Amino acid sequence: MTAESTAPAGDLTVPPAGPALADRRERVGWYFYDWANSVFPTTVVTVFLGPYLGSVADRAADAHGRVHPLGIPVASGSLFAYTVSVSVLLTVFILPVVGAVADRSHRKKQLLALFTYLGAGATVAMVFLTGTRYLLGALLFLFANICYGTTNVVYNSFLPQIAGPDDRDRVSSVGWAIGYIGGGALLACNVVAVQLGGDAHESAVARWCLVSAGVWWAAFTTIPLVRLRNRPPVAGEARGSALLDGFRQLGRTLRHLTGYRLTLLFLVAYLVYNDGIQTVITLAGVYADKELGLSQSVRVETILLVQFLAFAGAWATGRLALRVGGKRTVLGSLVVWVIALGFAYLLPAGRAVPFVLLGCLIGVVLGGSQALSRSLFSQLIPPGQEAEYFSLYEISSDGTSWLGPLLFGLAYQLTHTYRVAIVSLLVFFALGFVGLLAVPMRRAIVAAGNPEPRLV
Repeated sequence: MTAESTAPAGDLTVPPAGPALADRRERVGWYFYDWANSVFPTTVVTVFLGPYLGSVADRAADAHGRVHPLGIPVASGSLFAYTVSVSVLLTVFILPVVGAVADRSHRKKQLLALFTYLGAGATVAMVFLTGTRYLLGALLFLFANICYGTTNVVYNSFLPQIAGPDDRDRVSSVGWAIGYIGGGALLACNVVAVQLGGDAHESAVARWCLVSAGVWWAAFTTIPLVRLRNRPPVAGEARGSALLDGFRQLGRTLRHLTGYRLTLLFLVAYLVYNDGIQTVITLAGVYADKELGLSQSVRVETILLVQFLAFAGAWATGRLALRVGGKRTVLGSLVVWVIALGFAYLLPAGRAVPFVLLGCLIGVVLGGSQALSRSLFSQLIPPGQEAEYFSLYEISSDGTSWLGPLLFGLAYQLTHTYRVAIVSLLVFFALGFVGLLAVPMRRAIVAAGNPEPRLV
């Protein structure tokens, strides 16, 4: 037998038999967590916080346009990008441990609730982000973004338990689609607030829009908490402390991850191309504000349009994957992303229509590329380690990319133009495409010990 088709012997616990796959009621509850938490990457990360935190940092900047968090000189225009990178460097250490604990715990719903309410609370606390308190804003975002990542680890780990191999692409795509509708619904309310507030109150409106995201996230999480079921731990009961046992299990998994070489290859490819996707999403508002000089209303309305197009895109690409397979569909979406970045580099400043057209192009592929990547990865996880593997996956998902924002921030600090920063992201899509193309999906699924779906 080849190395990639043999699981590491003696280290991984065989999961106990659990309840049957979810009924419709439980799946609807699972879908609604996408509805609840999608407002964080949309309203907070993509639309309002980047430009708002940048303006706070500008007010605190010295004569050279720099702020000095912890004594480190940082260009005020790069602060948000660097903050995103730092938050993800921290999640590299935190998320895998959370995943290991979740796989050993019979209280995954409670874990989901804990991290949700902590993250939502930090988001609501952005109401105090006034004056020159850029460091407070950066710290609140660090904490909220880490909590957001941990909730997704636990949430995604439910997917293999509520959907079988042949149904997973559809279930994952529906979740993403509903998430875009949820994010878009709050953003639509924010559009009204921006229009009513006018330019004179733009800053105050942006701050309260951030607060609204935290309230929404916390309130709608009630639905999945009521409908989802706790199941027996997929990796077996913890022997003593779930936290200590989680650390031990994580150590075993990391030591033997090379035993699933094809899963590792997919994960690396995903981390690369999704880092590019997440950086575009995260910093689109900054690019439109600082480089293109577009008003807050144009930016918000464009992102709102993207949300609803992404809903349609997630649904359509899910249907396309049923015909041509998830891998081919994702590869095609990456080609469209490359075209979109080239278009972004050439956008004229001060003109709203080209920016809106770019948003339409991105919206078509945004939801599908993310939803299908999640379902493909779920097929490659060794049974019993779902949350643990999704914690590695979450290192570059939904606002938790780090290499892209770091490259973006460095490119701006060195060149003082966001156009060079945005086009530098092409490398992520090119390398990710090549990496994904190299993954033999059927062989990888069998190597992980999972049943083959009809089409991949």
